[in-house]
Amino acid sequence: MKLVIILLLNFLFFFAYPQSSQAGEIADRLAAYPHWNGKPNISQIDTDLIYPEWMAGTWTATSILREQIAPLAPEIVTPGFEKNQKYLNQPFTFKVRFKPQQISNPTILSLSSLSPKKSSIVADRAFNGENIAKAYLGDDQVLSVKVSADNPNRQITFLSQNNQLVSTITARSQETPNPEEFLTIEITQQLFQRPSSIYLNEVETATDYQLIDPNTVEAKQVTAIYLSPEDPDYFKAIDRPVAVYQYDLILDKIRENENN
Repeated sequence: MKLVIILLLNFLFFFAYPQSSQAGEIADRLAAYPHWNGKPNISQIDTDLIYPEWMAGTWTATSILREQIAPLAPEIVTPGFEKNQKYLNQPFTFKVRFKPQQISNPTILSLSSLSPKKSSIVADRAFNGENIAKAYLGDDQVLSVKVSADNPNRQITFLSQNNQLVSTITARSQETPNPEEFLTIEITQQLFQRPSSIYLNEVETATDYQLIDPNTVEAKQVTAIYLSPEDPDYFKAIDRPVAVYQYDLILDKIRENENN
């Protein structure tokens, strides 16, 4: 299952609309792909994820892995990297949902580019996480998804055979070049726990979202996998990525009468 987990890790928190960074940093990082030689300098977070209003609704998401690179190969290659090649150019489809939610902390709004209002658009994280997990692992492998009550950035995916995947976003930033485009970058700590073992890593996700029309959103995404300090090869890699993946994403909005 581990080779599929590597792909799943990249999507559980794919749809972030994070705090601001200096203009152009994320765009420059995406332009530098695949030459990422260290982690980005972005801020820690403790707030919910806020989205632009045009993300509201239920969507059919199609994600396609276009390229994968192991920058430190052959010395260091992540588990299942070579076998993941079979997913190249193969579409994975799943539903995701974004809905209005009352926001009690006004600082969340002031940190975003949105105007103050009574509610903001947030991800239905349990719904999205379960659909994404089932798309990559299969319905019989995913039992449920739970979002932490005291930390909206922490999510647990309960898997078959007493396995768990715990994902926690620790840092996030964003840029809004224009009203129909936003760029995001985030760092997520990942823990895949089996009854007899634990696998840790850290994932960087940088994404450029484009609003094509009210019913279509397209995105380019790059993810980088970093080893945890517990990994035997950690001091060989330090803060250099050991795997880098590039994806295309297409969101097609589902009409209300089709949303069953």
